[in-house]
Amino acid sequence: MSRSLNAFSFRRLDLLILLPVLALVIAGLLSIFSATHNADIFVKFQKQVFWSMLGLLLMVLVLLAPPRFYHYIAYLSYAVALVLLILVLIFGKTIGGNAGWFGIGGYGIQPSEFAKVTTILALARFLSDSTTSMHSFRDLAKAIAIVGVPWLLIFLQPDFGTGLIFWGIFLAMIFWAGAEMVLLLTLLSPVLVAVLSIIGIWYFLVAAFIVSALFYIMKRNLGVALMFLALNLSIGFGVQYTYSHLPDYQKSRIAVFIDPTEAPLSAGWNVIQSKVAIGSGGMTGRGYLQGSQTQLRFVPEQWTDFIFCVPAEEFGFLGGMTILLLFMLLLFRGLRIARSIEFRFSSLTVIGITALLLLHVFINIGMTLGLLPVIGIPLPFMSYGGSFFLTGMLAVGILLHAWMTRDVFE
Repeated sequence: MSRSLNAFSFRRLDLLILLPVLALVIAGLLSIFSATHNADIFVKFQKQVFWSMLGLLLMVLVLLAPPRFYHYIAYLSYAVALVLLILVLIFGKTIGGNAGWFGIGGYGIQPSEFAKVTTILALARFLSDSTTSMHSFRDLAKAIAIVGVPWLLIFLQPDFGTGLIFWGIFLAMIFWAGAEMVLLLTLLSPVLVAVLSIIGIWYFLVAAFIVSALFYIMKRNLGVALMFLALNLSIGFGVQYTYSHLPDYQKSRIAVFIDPTEAPLSAGWNVIQSKVAIGSGGMTGRGYLQGSQTQLRFVPEQWTDFIFCVPAEEFGFLGGMTILLLFMLLLFRGLRIARSIEFRFSSLTVIGITALLLLHVFINIGMTLGLLPVIGIPLPFMSYGGSFFLTGMLAVGILLHAWMTRDVFE
């Protein structure tokens, strides 16, 4: 039976999504203030206050949209994002080696951040089509193309970290759409083997044999499993051969990318100082505005990708765990909502947004703790930056909108 929402009602809001987000926004503002208040970059805190107010307004506007509005505009918004990604390659300015910014006054806008949400919408629209099947090679190729086109444009900027997020979202969404585990293994294992082959020969050999064994267990086809093993071995040895013939300076860059401690006074400085800051916080921390690493700015630009080290130093293990628990609540609630919504497009959109947030949290915290390479991934709702903050609030607004309209059928 069909009915529609007559008006926006705060009673329909999911507080288990909204309250953790607001708490994280406040924690982010407090952390950015702490990291900038005694320096000549206090204007960054002022800008973040502006972005926060604008982001909250954007979220409310998103909630006011009629039911299935985002289903209808999915492809159009995706097309607009692609145009912006092309234009920024031509007319954009370079910041931090990434030529992916539009300069507007004293602010920078990064189209690649908004492209994450529009790609989620477009992929959800395609995967939710009744004629789309994850068992069809043609449909799988179309799904890859939907993600591959914006990824390629972002790769050309170049922005490797943001591009990685796109493929993580892709894997989560096709799995939710019904793709078999063997397909995910087929898509993911060559990338894993390629990365491990740079770290060491035994790493990628073990990985190649393990994934081939898993492939055989799932498919019970020895011939195909052996072909899969041969493919992974070829990729691994091919990457090793290519790596061995690179110039020394390129090898050094890759080595630092994998292990920042290879260059403790340059590329690895942030990670080392971040780990010191987190460790010095102890159980309860040094106190707000009292962190030595934070106040003396041992971590360069700690208000961006390394923002987590600020509350971890000032409020210790308890402060860091509080941040993580807020993210966990948000992510688990996202999964619960995705399972509860019957409208397939909305369910896929929610899982895409949840994957987006999960990947950012996992990679950012991993970077801060020195467990993952530094690839420029900010922490949702907390890191300084307008484009990513607005993207996060847009995504949360769409998630809340999907929950509010869950029982509306047309």
